[in-house]
Amino acid sequence: MSQKPDSLSRVWAAGAPAHDRYPKHIAPDPYAPSCGWWAYRKVGLRRFFGLCPAESRRQRLGHQAFACVPQPQAWLQGGAPVTPVRATGGGELLASTGDIVGRWKEYFEDLLNPTDTPSVEEPEAEDSEVDSFITHAEVTEVVQQLLGGKAPGVDEIRPEYLKSLDVVGLAWLTCLCKIAWQGQSGTVPLDWATGVVVPLFKKGDRRVCSNYREIKLLSLPGKVYSRVLERRVRPLVEPWIQEEQCGFRLCRGTLDQLYTLHRVLEGSWEFAQHVHLCFVDLEKAFDRVPHGIEWEELELAPSSLDLQHAQGRFAAECEAAGMRVSTSKSEAMVLDRKKVACTLQVGGELLPQVEEFKYLGVLFTSEGRMDREIDRWIGAAAAVMRSMYRSVVVKKELSRNVKLLIYQSIYVPTLTYGHELWVMIERVRSWIQAAEMSFLRRVVGCSLRDKVRSSVTRKELGVQPLLLHIERGQLRWLGHLFRMPPGRLPGEVFRACPTGRRPRRRPRTRWRDYVSRLAWERLGVPPEELMEVSGERE
Repeated sequence: MSQKPDSLSRVWAAGAPAHDRYPKHIAPDPYAPSCGWWAYRKVGLRRFFGLCPAESRRQRLGHQAFACVPQPQAWLQGGAPVTPVRATGGGELLASTGDIVGRWKEYFEDLLNPTDTPSVEEPEAEDSEVDSFITHAEVTEVVQQLLGGKAPGVDEIRPEYLKSLDVVGLAWLTCLCKIAWQGQSGTVPLDWATGVVVPLFKKGDRRVCSNYREIKLLSLPGKVYSRVLERRVRPLVEPWIQEEQCGFRLCRGTLDQLYTLHRVLEGSWEFAQHVHLCFVDLEKAFDRVPHGIEWEELELAPSSLDLQHAQGRFAAECEAAGMRVSTSKSEAMVLDRKKVACTLQVGGELLPQVEEFKYLGVLFTSEGRMDREIDRWIGAAAAVMRSMYRSVVVKKELSRNVKLLIYQSIYVPTLTYGHELWVMIERVRSWIQAAEMSFLRRVVGCSLRDKVRSSVTRKELGVQPLLLHIERGQLRWLGHLFRMPPGRLPGEVFRACPTGRRPRRRPRTRWRDYVSRLAWERLGVPPEELMEVSGERE
């Protein structure tokens, strides 16, 4: 039998030590096919149950089923923190190890175990598919979809261990999931219900606990069980999810939200219609919000009065659900050709009005331009190149193939984030090409003084122009917009035609006009045939 890993001795726990609950029946070689998974046949499955309070079938179908039933406890891994922290309420500075650990314990207990969160009881729905036994095929499919290289939970089981299981090992894992799902006590192994909390610094004062974002490392077998439940519940809850929710949904992503907002601002600026925006942020939303309720929201309104009414109703609903709007992180912005003040209040506090705001990683300005956003990503890509200049870009020990792999996997994604929204006028194209060749010339070992054409450098390295990559992404997104069914927000704003009167002066190039011309120049498809051709995905 293997011994307990040394890392478990460093796990900080409130109450009983975590290593006392560490399973002592792990096979000596998890990769060996003959070992299967855990040696449950020797120890028995029932000894792992009765450790957690019973959960109703409705709760297991809710959020707690997704986060490994029941609510994971808060633990801190990696030894005692070395950075001094302040006491509750920003008091004295705590320097001793015991005081620091106690402060982190107090902070996470208050954050992860709220006592004022309301519970909503709903009648249980009878569904034969949900209540049926967990099958071997379900568990096998979920295990095969696990990503390797992920951090383990308190049980130190890694994804590679589960992916290397044979038929016998998967059968035991399926049996354990069946007992957890069909057992009368409704309990799971305690390792599945225990989360290892790791604080990651965000910004601000390092001595303040609230300036850290916590991540929770959960048990991989518990994740398999929760993923099986999630796949069963998904068809039931999908029709009830609002269209504005794009996270963790099939065929949706951040680009849907970004394009929707970009198109609204673009059309409003074209017809001189002002838009009032409020970016709402809730305090520690993901940890405190009753899941199923929105925790982050972007509100739009044609006037500040309408936005104030909408914000007031939203704040009232948050208070009723035990949440608070973070006035320090919530901001207001107005899109208008003239400077307009927006006096938006939340709980008697005036929200700051800004000229630009970063939403889902993209910078939106009060003028509706994307120049600042493109320039920002060019600067970010330059910072990436400077950070690995000596260690990667000009390092002679690395081959060109390795450098190009780093270029494609790090430099290009940083430079082209959100490029589907860009209007590539000639000035922007020159910016992108200059940033691209700045990296490639250094890989080749030449400079502008050598007067080597960019096409020659790309041919020597065997890479395609970055502008071609951007144009392909924009045309791909155009096809998605044409194929979107009615009711999808990106498709609706794409097909919408704003009303009003355009002001004098030359209008800006619209994204739709630009990408339609791009399809004509690159693919030879006229604008009137784009709808028909978009269905031909080949």
